[in-house]
Amino acid sequence: MKYYSTNGQAPLASLQEAVTCGLAPDKGLYMPEHIRPLPSSFYEQMESMSFQEIAFEVAKAFFGEDIPEADLHNIVYDTLCFDCPVVKVEENIYTLELFHGPTLAFKDVGARFMARMLGYFRKLSNDSRLVNVLVATSGDTGSAVANGFLGVEGIHVYVLYPKGKVSRIQESQFTTLGHNITAVEVDGVFDDCQALVKQSFMDKDLNAHMTLTSANSINVARFLPQAFYYFYACAQMKRLAPGQDLVVCVPSGNFGNITSALFGKEMGLPVRRFIAANNANDIFYQYLQTGKYNPKASIQTLANAMDVGNPSNFARILSLYDNDYQRIKSLISGATYNDSEIMETIQKCFADNNYILDPHGACGYRALKEGLKEGEAGIFCETAHPAKFLSVVEKAIGTEMSIPDRLAEFMKGTKQSVAMSKEFTDFKAFLMQQ
Repeated sequence: MKYYSTNGQAPLASLQEAVTCGLAPDKGLYMPEHIRPLPSSFYEQMESMSFQEIAFEVAKAFFGEDIPEADLHNIVYDTLCFDCPVVKVEENIYTLELFHGPTLAFKDVGARFMARMLGYFRKLSNDSRLVNVLVATSGDTGSAVANGFLGVEGIHVYVLYPKGKVSRIQESQFTTLGHNITAVEVDGVFDDCQALVKQSFMDKDLNAHMTLTSANSINVARFLPQAFYYFYACAQMKRLAPGQDLVVCVPSGNFGNITSALFGKEMGLPVRRFIAANNANDIFYQYLQTGKYNPKASIQTLANAMDVGNPSNFARILSLYDNDYQRIKSLISGATYNDSEIMETIQKCFADNNYILDPHGACGYRALKEGLKEGEAGIFCETAHPAKFLSVVEKAIGTEMSIPDRLAEFMKGTKQSVAMSKEFTDFKAFLMQQ
């Protein structure tokens, strides 16, 4: 399989090149040249298959030409050491709980998969150079990537995060690790962090000085494996809601998660339509209303992992559907909620259903509840454990909630971070000294 750039000005790349480089030379995002539909026999049997078995079949469709089957099997099964159950919240509304991985966030699958794939390619090429992974985070990406790559030989991770704009628990998950993980606390917003990462890839001095790649969803090895979730969810829904049309609602920030689901749709996934749920950063929602894409500075909200003003993966959605606005609009609808609506939704869902939402899941739940039609059953993604947003959630539900042991352990560590301005010259100077 070859990979092309969404900007169309870079040569085709192999999977190894796309994973190792992260961003194409023309600043575009890599996309696979072809999407392979899975056979009808797979969809007929997947209800009886495990998460690992389903993921392996999907991974073969994505990567089977480039990685021997036995090696790919090892990568998939090593990545998926946890489950992601579908839980009924109320009539016709279910949640796909994506927070059962090591850092209790949905990004664990993509981060762990990429760490193992990058390690595989380094070993295959006998490359002894240190690989430096740059990742910008608005919340859970940093913790998932840091823990996914922790202790991986020959790889150093730099996590760039906006100062004062991630929860204390999220911050502790990547600032207390040490070893091959460096946290960089940027005096700015997520978009500034993402801009620093992208500028680094384009800087000739830096790339001559060190080997760079990204573990954000701009990397194909990070975002494509997230499709595993949606195949497994559809398998469970065959049992839970037989005969009903399926709607999938994804809380969306940088749009890697919903883009992976759209890839699944192109492979034959039986989903009728999608809903992209935004917080007050409503750039994609406005695009759906007007057909015009107008990125702007992100604003801080309670659903901080979605505080993105210029979603990178929008370019992939445009490429996937040949810039056809009407087709995109026919498959995806949008919704947007401010902080007071998020708080209200967490409180009401807990009162009505005894189910505790995190702020991101609250956007997904409300968008699904307001948008579901007769004859449809819907899944919304719960992307992170609500305890990661403890003060917000406890205020909304009016009671204390327990912190899982895994999160509590992170809180015991000592914060280690490098203070950084949002100016690229400062970040470049820092990296040039490493």
